[in-house]
Amino acid sequence: MHKAPTTAHQHASDVVPGIGEVLELLEVAWERSRDALGTAPLSAAQTRVMYIIEREPGIILSALGRHLSAAAPSVTRLCDRLQAAGFLRRFPHPHNRREVQVELTESGLTHLRAIRHRREQALRQAVDRMPHDDQLALATGLRALCDAAGDPLGAPLRRETA
Repeated sequence: MHKAPTTAHQHASDVVPGIGEVLELLEVAWERSRDALGTAPLSAAQTRVMYIIEREPGIILSALGRHLSAAAPSVTRLCDRLQAAGFLRRFPHPHNRREVQVELTESGLTHLRAIRHRREQALRQAVDRMPHDDQLALATGLRALCDAAGDPLGAPLRRETA
């Protein structure tokens, strides 16, 4: 059966039947893999803050708040908790002493590496159980989805480390 080419005017539900089911399956997969995919002892919000700071070391708190679409008190509380955990340090901006910059500590960077490692291992194990053609289709589809969705922060999703 030959499918008609998709157009910009078609909805995802027309092209991908059962997209709601796909979302539900992703939620089930996430729940089943919570231990491997989780961010404990941090919350998802705290981990998101760490990813942003990792991409932009020395970011000022007001810019961090814009990335998070969060008010200054919320950003301050998130950073307080990360600093108390030993994952973040604050320091005054060299040109504007009223601004505070933040960066991850070595412990913070180590924690992010551990999260990534657990997640990569869990995903690798799941993908390894898939037929090769399905693996290729998944990779192609995810690349296209990421391109279509873009990154709202305008930065790479993951900073490469040497």
